[in-house]
Amino acid sequence: MTEWLTSDQLRAWTRLEAVAELLPGALDQQLQRDAALSHYDYLVLAKLSEAPERTLAMTQLAGQTNASLPRLSHVAARLEARGLLCRRRSAEDRRTTLATLTELGWDTVRDTAPGHVAEVRRLVIDRLTDEQVRQLDAIALAVLTALDPDGRLEARCTATQEAAAPGRR
Repeated sequence: MTEWLTSDQLRAWTRLEAVAELLPGALDQQLQRDAALSHYDYLVLAKLSEAPERTLAMTQLAGQTNASLPRLSHVAARLEARGLLCRRRSAEDRRTTLATLTELGWDTVRDTAPGHVAEVRRLVIDRLTDEQVRQLDAIALAVLTALDPDGRLEARCTATQEAAAPGRR
Protein backbone atom coordinates (compact mmCIF):
# COMPACT_ATOMS: atom_id res chain seq x y z
CA MET A 1 0.00 0.00 0.00
CA THR A 2 1.23 3.51 -0.83
CA GLU A 3 2.18 5.70 2.09
CA TRP A 4 0.70 9.13 1.39
CA LEU A 5 2.60 12.33 2.03
CA THR A 6 2.08 14.10 5.31
CA SER A 7 0.72 17.63 5.13
CA ASP A 8 4.24 19.04 5.67
CA GLN A 9 5.69 16.77 2.97
CA LEU A 10 2.89 17.65 0.55
CA ARG A 11 3.39 21.38 1.12
CA ALA A 12 7.16 21.06 0.53
CA TRP A 13 6.60 18.95 -2.59
CA THR A 14 3.98 21.32 -4.00
CA ARG A 15 6.30 24.28 -3.49
CA LEU A 16 9.25 22.49 -5.08
CA GLU A 17 7.04 21.52 -8.01
CA ALA A 18 5.94 25.16 -8.44
CA VAL A 19 9.55 26.38 -8.37
CA ALA A 20 10.51 23.75 -10.96
CA GLU A 21 7.69 24.98 -13.21
CA LEU A 22 8.16 28.75 -12.77
CA LEU A 23 11.93 29.23 -12.58
CA PRO A 24 12.80 28.17 -16.17
CA GLY A 25 10.26 30.64 -17.60
CA ALA A 26 11.55 33.46 -15.44
CA LEU A 27 15.13 32.78 -16.54
CA ASP A 28 13.99 32.54 -20.17
CA GLN A 29 12.41 36.00 -19.95
CA GLN A 30 15.66 37.65 -18.87
CA LEU A 31 17.77 35.81 -21.44
CA GLN A 32 15.28 36.55 -24.24
CA ARG A 33 15.25 40.23 -23.32
CA ASP A 34 19.02 40.56 -22.98
CA ALA A 35 20.32 38.25 -25.71
CA ALA A 36 17.40 36.73 -27.65
CA LEU A 37 18.34 33.34 -26.16
CA SER A 38 16.29 30.73 -24.37
CA HIS A 39 17.63 29.32 -21.13
CA TYR A 40 18.49 26.12 -23.00
CA ASP A 41 20.32 28.09 -25.74
CA TYR A 42 22.36 29.80 -23.03
CA LEU A 43 23.07 26.46 -21.32
CA VAL A 44 24.43 25.02 -24.59
CA LEU A 45 26.68 28.04 -25.11
CA ALA A 46 27.81 28.02 -21.47
CA LYS A 47 28.71 24.31 -21.58
CA LEU A 48 30.79 24.93 -24.70
CA SER A 49 32.46 27.93 -23.06
CA GLU A 50 33.60 25.69 -20.20
CA ALA A 51 34.94 22.89 -22.43
CA PRO A 52 38.57 22.52 -23.54
CA GLU A 53 39.04 24.54 -26.72
CA ARG A 54 35.34 25.48 -26.32
CA THR A 55 34.47 22.26 -28.15
CA LEU A 56 32.41 19.19 -27.27
CA ALA A 57 31.09 16.20 -29.19
CA MET A 58 27.37 16.65 -29.78
CA THR A 59 26.70 13.45 -27.80
CA GLN A 60 28.62 14.86 -24.82
CA LEU A 61 26.84 18.20 -25.11
CA ALA A 62 23.46 16.43 -25.26
CA GLY A 63 24.33 14.51 -22.10
CA GLN A 64 25.53 17.59 -20.24
CA THR A 65 22.39 19.55 -21.15
CA ASN A 66 19.93 16.67 -20.66
CA ALA A 67 18.68 16.79 -24.25
CA SER A 68 18.02 14.30 -26.99
CA LEU A 69 20.33 14.54 -30.00
CA PRO A 70 17.44 15.68 -32.24
CA ARG A 71 16.56 18.52 -29.84
CA LEU A 72 20.19 19.55 -29.51
CA SER A 73 20.68 19.39 -33.29
CA HIS A 74 17.70 21.71 -33.81
CA VAL A 75 19.02 24.20 -31.24
CA ALA A 76 22.58 23.93 -32.59
CA ALA A 77 21.30 24.71 -36.10
CA ARG A 78 19.62 27.89 -34.81
CA LEU A 79 22.72 28.94 -32.87
CA GLU A 80 24.92 28.12 -35.85
CA ALA A 81 22.73 30.29 -38.11
CA ARG A 82 23.34 33.16 -35.67
CA GLY A 83 27.10 32.55 -35.81
CA LEU A 84 27.33 31.52 -32.14
CA LEU A 85 28.67 28.01 -32.72
CA CYS A 86 29.89 25.89 -35.58
CA ARG A 87 29.66 22.15 -36.15
CA ARG A 88 32.09 19.89 -37.95
CA ARG A 89 33.01 16.23 -38.22
CA SER A 90 35.77 15.02 -35.95
CA ALA A 91 39.05 14.32 -37.76
CA GLU A 92 39.66 11.37 -35.41
CA ASP A 93 36.20 9.80 -35.76
CA ARG A 94 34.12 10.82 -38.77
CA ARG A 95 30.97 9.53 -37.01
CA THR A 96 31.35 12.21 -34.34
CA THR A 97 30.10 15.74 -34.81
CA LEU A 98 31.86 18.42 -32.79
CA ALA A 99 30.29 21.70 -31.71
CA THR A 100 32.61 24.66 -31.13
CA LEU A 101 31.76 28.01 -29.63
CA THR A 102 32.69 30.81 -32.03
CA GLU A 103 34.24 34.10 -30.93
CA LEU A 104 30.80 35.71 -31.31
CA GLY A 105 29.37 32.90 -29.16
CA TRP A 106 32.05 33.47 -26.53
CA ASP A 107 31.33 37.21 -26.56
CA THR A 108 27.62 36.45 -26.19
CA VAL A 109 28.19 34.19 -23.17
CA ARG A 110 30.58 36.67 -21.58
CA ASP A 111 28.21 39.61 -22.18
CA THR A 112 25.09 37.70 -21.09
CA ALA A 113 26.49 35.98 -17.99
CA PRO A 114 26.36 39.05 -15.68
CA GLY A 115 22.64 39.62 -16.36
CA HIS A 116 21.91 35.92 -15.96
CA VAL A 117 23.78 35.79 -12.66
CA ALA A 118 21.94 38.92 -11.50
CA GLU A 119 18.61 37.24 -12.29
CA VAL A 120 19.62 34.04 -10.49
CA ARG A 121 20.61 36.18 -7.51
CA ARG A 122 17.36 38.19 -7.62
CA LEU A 123 15.10 35.17 -7.91
CA VAL A 124 16.91 32.66 -5.71
CA ILE A 125 20.21 33.40 -3.98
CA ASP A 126 19.45 36.82 -2.50
CA ARG A 127 16.18 35.45 -1.06
CA LEU A 128 18.12 33.04 1.14
CA THR A 129 20.46 33.31 4.08
CA ASP A 130 23.93 31.78 3.80
CA GLU A 131 22.69 28.84 5.87
CA GLN A 132 19.70 28.36 3.56
CA VAL A 133 22.02 28.39 0.52
CA ARG A 134 24.04 25.59 2.16
CA GLN A 135 20.80 23.73 2.91
CA LEU A 136 19.57 24.24 -0.66
CA ASP A 137 22.87 22.86 -1.95
CA ALA A 138 22.57 19.78 0.26
CA ILE A 139 18.91 19.25 -0.66
CA ALA A 140 19.56 19.70 -4.38
CA LEU A 141 22.49 17.27 -4.23
CA ALA A 142 20.38 14.65 -2.44
CA VAL A 143 17.62 14.87 -5.06
CA LEU A 144 20.10 15.14 -7.94
CA THR A 145 21.84 11.96 -6.80
CA ALA A 146 18.55 10.10 -7.28
CA LEU A 147 17.72 11.79 -10.60
CA ASP A 148 21.22 11.66 -12.10
CA PRO A 149 23.07 8.82 -10.35
CA ASP A 150 25.77 8.67 -13.05
CA GLY A 151 26.53 12.40 -12.80
CA ARG A 152 25.73 12.90 -16.49
CA LEU A 153 24.89 16.58 -16.06
CA GLU A 154 28.09 17.20 -14.13
CA ALA A 155 26.04 19.25 -11.68
CA ARG A 156 27.94 17.80 -8.73
CA CYS A 157 30.87 20.10 -9.40
CA THR A 158 33.50 21.34 -7.00
CA ALA A 159 34.09 24.94 -5.99
CA THR A 160 37.11 24.99 -8.31
CA GLN A 161 34.96 24.12 -11.32
CA GLU A 162 32.35 26.67 -10.28
CA ALA A 163 35.00 29.40 -10.11
CA ALA A 164 35.72 28.81 -13.82
CA ALA A 165 32.11 29.59 -14.79
CA PRO A 166 31.42 31.87 -17.79
CA GLY A 167 31.94 35.53 -17.04
CA ARG A 168 34.56 34.79 -14.39
CA ARG A 169 37.40 34.12 -16.82
